Amino acid sequence: MYINRDISWLNFNNRLLVEAECNDKPLMEAFKFLSIFSSNLDEFFRVRFPLITAYSSLDSALRRKIIPPTDEHLAEKIQEIVDGQLNNFGRIINEVLIHKLNNNNVILYYGKAIPEQFDGAIKEYFYSKILSFLQPVIIRKTLSEDFFPNSNNLYFIVSLQYQNEEKLTHAFINIPSKNLGRFHSIMYQNVQHIFFLDDIVRKNIEYIFSSYTVKSCYSFKITRNADLNLDEENLKETILQAIEKKLIKRENGSPSRLLYESGMPMAIQKLMATSFKMLQEQMFEGGRYHNLFELANLPIKKEEMFFPAFEPIQHNQITDYSTIFKEIEKKDILLHFPYHSYNPVLAFFNQAAIDPDVKSIYVSIYRVAAESHIVNALISAAKNKKDVTVFVELKARFDEANNIKWSKEMKKAGVKIVYSIPGIKVHSKIALVKTKKAHGDIDYAFIGTGNFNETTARFYTDHTLLTSNTEIIKDLNTLFSSLEKGALPEKKSGKQFKHLLVSQNNMVDEFKKEILHQIKLHKKGLPSLIRIKVNNLEDVEMINLLYKASTAGVKIKLIVRSVFCLITGKEGLSENIEAKRIVDRFLEHSRLFIFGEDDDAKVYIGSADWMTRNLYSRVEVVTPIYDADNKKELLHYFSLQWNDAIKAHSIGEAITTNQLQQYRSVTNSSQQNIYAFLANKI
Repeated sequence: MYINRDISWLNFNNRLLVEAECNDKPLMEAFKFLSIFSSNLDEFFRVRFPLITAYSSLDSALRRKIIPPTDEHLAEKIQEIVDGQLNNFGRIINEVLIHKLNNNNVILYYGKAIPEQFDGAIKEYFYSKILSFLQPVIIRKTLSEDFFPNSNNLYFIVSLQYQNEEKLTHAFINIPSKNLGRFHSIMYQNVQHIFFLDDIVRKNIEYIFSSYTVKSCYSFKITRNADLNLDEENLKETILQAIEKKLIKRENGSPSRLLYESGMPMAIQKLMATSFKMLQEQMFEGGRYHNLFELANLPIKKEEMFFPAFEPIQHNQITDYSTIFKEIEKKDILLHFPYHSYNPVLAFFNQAAIDPDVKSIYVSIYRVAAESHIVNALISAAKNKKDVTVFVELKARFDEANNIKWSKEMKKAGVKIVYSIPGIKVHSKIALVKTKKAHGDIDYAFIGTGNFNETTARFYTDHTLLTSNTEIIKDLNTLFSSLEKGALPEKKSGKQFKHLLVSQNNMVDEFKKEILHQIKLHKKGLPSLIRIKVNNLEDVEMINLLYKASTAGVKIKLIVRSVFCLITGKEGLSENIEAKRIVDRFLEHSRLFIFGEDDDAKVYIGSADWMTRNLYSRVEVVTPIYDADNKKELLHYFSLQWNDAIKAHSIGEAITTNQLQQYRSVTNSSQQNIYAFLANKI
């Protein structure tokens, strides 16, 4: 009844490879899809794969207790899938993209020998720039005692022979791409020649080990478990102190994957596996190069190889940024990023920082930009003697250090900081600005599907509601009051939240009511319809409710970007459920919930995916959309995406590059159509 979440995610990541091969985009944009594929896979092995190997070691009785049950051979299946994807990755870059580069007078030396004519320039670069960053280690005792490979760093293992000794010695040498960049470019006869740093080091390897004969040289990298493993119930220190300590240790986590160069002899593989205490299912054969997320940094400056600069639309309701609060009072503002400019959000916080009527500001922060305008506005507000309270989620994976940095900066400026609640993550994207005015107090709320991050707002699709609706603001006050105390409101018989849907409180119950209501409508012969757009659909309870609705005859349309554990089109279970995935220029990140048809539809937006962790282990907020125009706009937004004839495909459908290229001649993609729709509203 359920698709395994990790295999489903790998299927999504494979869709990026298909997109990379499709010739409907500028060449460097295709390389970016390869880069994202590679980066995603690294995170998968840092976060998910350690769990999978742990599950595999459980006995069958324990595995059956995991919901949904876990296959004991899952790690092997994943290895097989990833091996196939990596082979396809190599084919795309070798047989498709490199040829296109050549046609544009760019030669990328991918697995090719460096021509002799560049020997002098390459040697100069090696001796003047690279050599100072190299740290060769000759193994004297054992690999694990003499050498510790850092997570996701690049290395060579080199087999050496000293004079006439029969026994080989092994050595490691780092590839200092983090210091120098991965590529070195030389212009020659109007052609750009790009070399991998790896190959420059490899070409000069004999100079590094001049006392030895180099017998072989193979590249590899180790990925380490990135889970911080906080035992929050038994902390003897603050969460801030605990995470700061754990961040130092993260790079020393146990190995979860060893990716090695194709052709590496079995003897060397076994030597490394034994020394680094790795299982066979943690060993993956790759190509000559690893960390190919760095392909996005190819030193190419030709404008025609990139998408034209994207110009966000100014929202038609906002004509004067100095009066944004007055505009919110007149009518709820609904923003769609990256199509709309993010400036209204920045203005919302900047105005709050200086407006004399603003007395207090409350914000929850999950991920913010490295140089955040919003956090700087909060600091300014505190310095302007406003009461500013910020809930900082320190456990936002891979953003812990950034959040710690900003929390300390804000605290120094007088912002009241409330750190993570033990056992849960605050993932909601909410803010509240409270005023005292002569003609009556008015408060303003921000509720969104995406983080307070002006950087990701340029390429993540998200929705944001700016409202002064007093009922919604009452609910937000209740929530922030609880968060300030380091807890969630207890779930009681009375409704603490009358409008907002808050996870661990009323969210699951309200979603269940909406689904059951559509079932009742259908049984009465009335129009019924469920439309959901999320990043991930994994929670068994929600899937079972959708199965129940489908069995009752309710039509269900799902747009899900990545993890998708529901089985569609199964007779007697899900024949009324359709599901699509959209992969295009922008990352689909918004969450949209629509129950019912046309004017009778109830429409919600918010931060919650339908994953068990979001519904039961995080603080998520979903808001109803009450304004009729905004409801209509979101209904049209979903319709444009559902009817996308190019980039939206049935989940599970084996999409080929040829199909994508055929679809291109049919119509524009939904992302292009949404931009045009919103532009025409100006």
